[in-house]
Amino acid sequence: MIRVLTGNHSVAYAALLSNVEVISAYPITPQTQIVEKLAEFVETGQLKAKYVRVESEHSAMAVCIGASSAGARTFTATSSHGLLYMSEMVYWASAARLPIVMPVVCRTLGPPWNIWNEHTDFLLVRDYGWVQFFAESNQELLDTVVQAYRIAEDERVLLPVMVGLDAFTLSHISEPVDVPEMDLVKKFLPPRSNIPYVLDPSKPFTFGNLAYPSHHMALKFMHHTSMENVIKVVSEVDNEWNKIFGRSYGILDKFMFDDARVVILTIGSSAGDAKEAAKYLRKRGVDAGVLRLRLTNPFPAKEISNILSNVEAVAVVDRNLSPGNGGIILEKVRSSLYSSKNRPFIKGYLAGLGGKDITVKDYVKIFEKTLESYKKGDSGTEWFNLNLEVTNL
Repeated sequence: MIRVLTGNHSVAYAALLSNVEVISAYPITPQTQIVEKLAEFVETGQLKAKYVRVESEHSAMAVCIGASSAGARTFTATSSHGLLYMSEMVYWASAARLPIVMPVVCRTLGPPWNIWNEHTDFLLVRDYGWVQFFAESNQELLDTVVQAYRIAEDERVLLPVMVGLDAFTLSHISEPVDVPEMDLVKKFLPPRSNIPYVLDPSKPFTFGNLAYPSHHMALKFMHHTSMENVIKVVSEVDNEWNKIFGRSYGILDKFMFDDARVVILTIGSSAGDAKEAAKYLRKRGVDAGVLRLRLTNPFPAKEISNILSNVEAVAVVDRNLSPGNGGIILEKVRSSLYSSKNRPFIKGYLAGLGGKDITVKDYVKIFEKTLESYKKGDSGTEWFNLNLEVTNL
């Protein structure tokens, strides 16, 4: 069925289709609509789930950890400061190998107070051991959240999954979304089973007890190995989704890429504007293309190295900031290409921080600036559309 849904409601419908059994969340702008819609589904009987109201995001993740440990399919959602407040439990969930799914509506961190779009919150927790996706559209959001449960619950993975979406430009904007039939989704995503460790009073054992160093290191190795399995599992799950529902996203989204000379690499909904800029420049004789990262953790380093081997120049556009270091995605891309024999020219751009617009015209300028920098050999990082006068400093 085609419905006109916001990104937030697309996520809620995905949780409904996934037959989640426990929902726990705390409201925060711009995420609140997700759990409000799920509360409506539970109240009207459309979704048979336990909805747990808590006093904080830290408690929300703690409830999910308990429910998942007991074998339930669990869901929560958050944003920005909420993600940081639950930080301790976010790490615990992955180290405990619990297949929780959590969409994160990406929003700027304060101070100064700001509710608009930025990716710093999502990327700050990239080393917490969660699988991380970032969506471009509301349709991709719905599909990815359902896929996330198949990936998270796969015995080769058994790790929690975050799905990132842009504040307001996805969360509050409506698009036509194909909502699959429940019966088809049930075939793709059966009830959670084959759980290796479950809290069971009849078979008691300890969760999260003290571990000696040798055991601790072995457990971290197992966690790391499971993360190494993710790319293969993601590809398998995406291929199966395509066979059933006719939509595929892959790990990397390529647009006008095969013969591209200059490429913009980015994540999120503004990749659509980059694609429009590439189409515009193609008509003017510029071999422009776009590479969007769908899977951001584990970072697909080998795949990026292989795919960029025939490109002359790459512009990495980061909507995030690691102060003193620059763009987080830029550093990951540079690291991926370090040992490549055919390493392209790379230039970084910091853009759209605090929700500042990045338009199609801006992406056209970024393409053109990158080609100019390529000729000059200027591979630094540029703050795009920075206006220091507004700060009165």
